[in-house]
Amino acid sequence: MRLFSTAAVLAAGALISACATMEGGAVAPPAAAAFDAARLSEHARILSDDSFQGRGIATPAEEMTIRYLSEQYAAAGFEPGGTNGGWTQAVELSRFTASNIRASFKVGGETIPLTQGQEVVISTRLPGTRVDLTNAPLVFVGYGITAPERNWDDFKGVDMRGKILVVLVNDADFEDPSLDTFNGRAMTYYGRWTYKYEEAARQGAAGVIVVHETAPASYGWATVQNSWSTPQFDIVRENAAAERIPVEAWMQRDVAVDLFRRAGLDFEALKVSARSRDFRPVPLPGASFSGAFDVSTSRVTTHNVIARLPGATHPDETILYTGHWDHIGVGEPDANGDTIFNGAVDNATGTAGLLEMARVWGAGPRPGRSVVMISFTAEESGLLGSEFYAANPIYPLATTVAGFNIDAMNVYGRVTDVDIIGSGQSNLDARITAEAARQGRMARPDANPASGSYFRSDHFPLAKRGVPMAYADGGGAFRDEPVAERNAARSEYGARRYHQADDEWSPDWDLRGQVEDLEMIYAIGRDLANSRDWPEWMPGSEFGPARASSASQRR
Repeated sequence: MRLFSTAAVLAAGALISACATMEGGAVAPPAAAAFDAARLSEHARILSDDSFQGRGIATPAEEMTIRYLSEQYAAAGFEPGGTNGGWTQAVELSRFTASNIRASFKVGGETIPLTQGQEVVISTRLPGTRVDLTNAPLVFVGYGITAPERNWDDFKGVDMRGKILVVLVNDADFEDPSLDTFNGRAMTYYGRWTYKYEEAARQGAAGVIVVHETAPASYGWATVQNSWSTPQFDIVRENAAAERIPVEAWMQRDVAVDLFRRAGLDFEALKVSARSRDFRPVPLPGASFSGAFDVSTSRVTTHNVIARLPGATHPDETILYTGHWDHIGVGEPDANGDTIFNGAVDNATGTAGLLEMARVWGAGPRPGRSVVMISFTAEESGLLGSEFYAANPIYPLATTVAGFNIDAMNVYGRVTDVDIIGSGQSNLDARITAEAARQGRMARPDANPASGSYFRSDHFPLAKRGVPMAYADGGGAFRDEPVAERNAARSEYGARRYHQADDEWSPDWDLRGQVEDLEMIYAIGRDLANSRDWPEWMPGSEFGPARASSASQRR
């Protein structure tokens, strides 16, 4: 295991900052805005070093991360932007650790044991000390969606209290986009696992088991296993019993197929029937779930890191750049015995991008509007750091002009296109399209809308509250040889490294594509910061009404 001491981390940070100092201690004049791939790589290398222990929240690694980020933001010329004149905003969370997990299905008198991490993963975000369910009835509820505005209700008034709901991942249009009941292949929030657990709580269910399938989930079983086998976190809730269920679980597809067969049902046939508005819940005859586990519940404090460059003429108006600093931390050993989930691409690259973005802003002329960098915590736990900030903003959301989110950036080289995640939502799309064209690239709609990326990163809690937020990534074909090797590396990351211990820094990364993406959102932010423009949501966007309600506060 390669170790990197705190002293060495800080020394490396000082070396990065020292690039702005001339011989004899004189400070060099501000350079033209230019992003540096070597700096980006070094930041990512440091932040994903084993000594940072996977940047787990509420661990000693968090203290190291906050120290590194705040020192780098300060070196860039930003001031503390958090609460009480500091660099951070405290985020209070509940932490839940499930242990001694025993679970099984019972069908027709036969008991089928379930092993945590293999057939299923089981967790909870309901405060308490123990969960103990015995022979809870199982009922298949299709996609588990209630959407009145789409004339869709998978529950049809059936009482779900005390039952375990078996649900499909994604939404009905994934399997048949021609239905166009949920925007075709573009996943809606109804397709996210977070929604399915929330809706189950509203229905009074005892638990949910999501059937994992790689294509509609957009990630493999290893990602589920790694993400839900570690402690789970949630914001502190006044009435958690009304918003959380005792059992939040996933099971492998083959397990579901076998379970349905034993209950005399055809899983594939029921999947097809679930695509219809006429679908009704289907009890699994003679089938039940039993699960018991201890729960350690505690309160923890983690932190968003916030830096601000005050505007020269309109400091009360804010341009945001956001990205999460956290990752999974330390988990079960992989096939190589590695227990540290370094999170180099996800999201040391994005965090490095924020630090380099701050340096470029700090080296240039002071903008008219203020620029704020937020390194969010607890994204991997369900966007909790950004949710907390959006609910408790330090800078009013009504006068937050727009924001740009950075997550898991391109480390494979220059590409032809820019993918607009959540395209069609706001007129920021036009600015991205124009800036991409100036770079010789083409902006296009999200290449994989079925993955639901718009609902899976830190811009979403702010968008829900009306702030126009852009999330754009380089995509498309590679512009430089060797193209085949670059394509293979990009594909391998999704298949073998995402949310796994192998997400590690490499000296072989080609960060020229990351530089182009950063240049693009810097240029758009610069133009907005020095204008009186207020980006807007497009007509029909579900986020428009929240923005419209604060229109009188913008001038």
